[in-house]
Amino acid sequence: MSAPAGEQRVITARPGTALRRSVFWIAAAAFAVIVSLVGILVAGSMSTSDPLAADNPAPAGAKALVEVLRQQGVAVEIASSLDEAEEAVDDAASATLLYYDPDSILDTEQRTRAFAIADTLVAVNPSFDQLADISPDVAQAGAVDGEATAGCDLRAATNAGSITSDGFAFRYIGTDESAVQCFDDGDDAYSLVRVPHGDGTATVVGTTRALSNEFVADRGNAAFGLALLGENPTLVWYIPTVDDLTTEVPPTLGELSPGWVLPATALVLLTALAAAVWRGRRFGPLIVENLPVTVRANETMQGRARLYEKSSARMRAIDSLRIGAVQRIAVLCGLPRVATVDDVIAAAAAVTRTDLAEVRRVLLDAAPATDRDLVGLSDDLLTLERSVATSVTPT
Repeated sequence: MSAPAGEQRVITARPGTALRRSVFWIAAAAFAVIVSLVGILVAGSMSTSDPLAADNPAPAGAKALVEVLRQQGVAVEIASSLDEAEEAVDDAASATLLYYDPDSILDTEQRTRAFAIADTLVAVNPSFDQLADISPDVAQAGAVDGEATAGCDLRAATNAGSITSDGFAFRYIGTDESAVQCFDDGDDAYSLVRVPHGDGTATVVGTTRALSNEFVADRGNAAFGLALLGENPTLVWYIPTVDDLTTEVPPTLGELSPGWVLPATALVLLTALAAAVWRGRRFGPLIVENLPVTVRANETMQGRARLYEKSSARMRAIDSLRIGAVQRIAVLCGLPRVATVDDVIAAAAAVTRTDLAEVRRVLLDAAPATDRDLVGLSDDLLTLERSVATSVTPT
């Protein structure tokens, strides 16, 4: 489109116009930056979500029990590696080590070091290998659930009375009379077994729920956990992590790549972005383009009718008429948009008090064999539609 002679048109957008067009993208970019910063801050402030972790406030964590122990004067040290656990203990005789390794991260040599950190060892739900390193006289006794009563003279058990015993059970198979078994489920399976270990004792606890935030307030779980873990002034809460893995991890792709790969990749991406901005198409204002030909609706209808007539497509022609009639009758009868043809036939027969088979013949079943049949069926459709309109129109 050319401008009239003597008239100049501004093609390049003015700074104000360009700024108004960019407001949405500027706001979107700012929102994305804010969301990213909030996500980083939230992720950095979140504590661990590991089960029975001392700093986990979730239902499966044990933060509630740890905080109460600290209020009672117990120095709780959280260790995520074997070195941290060893550094946290100055006097083994006055310390308790809670050991929970559900992923069996430590090997036998590391477990031997860990079990010697404190004279009082509390091993929560140990595996077969862990149990063998603690004491060969303690055997696994299967899974238990529900509630178990003390049944022994251990202070932690008598203070609790009963605990939530969901978890695994153990039994003592040795001959040492100083061994203690508590919380029997009635089948010689105990949720707690205490045996001599080195210069102190090792207590095997099969229930993790009794120590968790979700169940610590149930039954005598709180009293059980406080008495069991508060025997000494220092408690080391040790759950092994990947920091304790001794197997060498293969180098990553980033470590194997030369140092110039990352800067070169960033430069290529920036170059591509600059090229996209430089060569990107600038969309101008919308313009109205006149269509070369305007076809009237009745001409389109007549052209389609001639095509049907030329190809003798009587069924296609009557189907087109029926589709329109069914839609209009459905609207007249107040049927929903999802109504089926059978629904429309039933409604039309009901309002016009016409035989259902006759309405079905007109709207669905009849197949015109000649042009005369097609015209007659078209008239029947028109008659039916007018009858429905007359029937539903209040007088």
